[in-house]
Amino acid sequence: MVANDTVITLKGSVEIVSEFFFTAINSILYQRGIYQPETFKRESKYGLTVLTTTDQGLLTYLGSVMSQMESWLTDGDVQRLALVVSGIDSGETLERWQFNVSVDEAEGKDGGSVEISKAGNDENNMSYNVMKKGSGADDAATAKKMGKKTVKEVHDEIQAIIRQITASVTFLPLLNEPCSFDLLIYTNKTAVVPKKWADSDPCYIMNSQEVKLRSFTTSFHKVDSMVTYKEADEWEL
Repeated sequence: MVANDTVITLKGSVEIVSEFFFTAINSILYQRGIYQPETFKRESKYGLTVLTTTDQGLLTYLGSVMSQMESWLTDGDVQRLALVVSGIDSGETLERWQFNVSVDEAEGKDGGSVEISKAGNDENNMSYNVMKKGSGADDAATAKKMGKKTVKEVHDEIQAIIRQITASVTFLPLLNEPCSFDLLIYTNKTAVVPKKWADSDPCYIMNSQEVKLRSFTTSFHKVDSMVTYKEADEWEL
């Protein structure tokens, strides 16, 4: 780990972004009740108390995702990560948490998309899926030069995002059915994708509401955050 006042390198930036994704995913799964609260433990991170899963199946799954994510981030191949919450009974996509990644090296590259999904909340029901498809200009991660920042400065920005995720329960509709989640990782077409990943649907929400969250930047990456959701009166019985 680098000290808080250390200027961030590419390797350090990759570690910061990956750690943020891991923490954000855990926070969303806890706050939205996708996993039981007793399966989480409290940890201190970013000057906050955050919740991290103790479910071994989920930890293994997320560890595999983050390992691949770090490889793609290092190569400048990640465009965005999306966490999709779906109703198990209805099959409806209810929420879509999206984190757009901009990297200087990705400018001008063709887009594609990759999804890793975990259907349901059973550790034995995990699958790895990849989707490669053409994309327009909106899918290309266009970045500009970002100034040097210290780890503490970046952690302060991340802290604000985690606080917003925690506060999301005040405006998001209640999830009135058991839910599962999928993770979608959008990459450039040139990214090397493991063979065990397969095609998937992007899981967009029609007529959705969108709330933009804060962003953070390192010396190499910028991450913009948002959540889209289906309004309660559209899917509640």
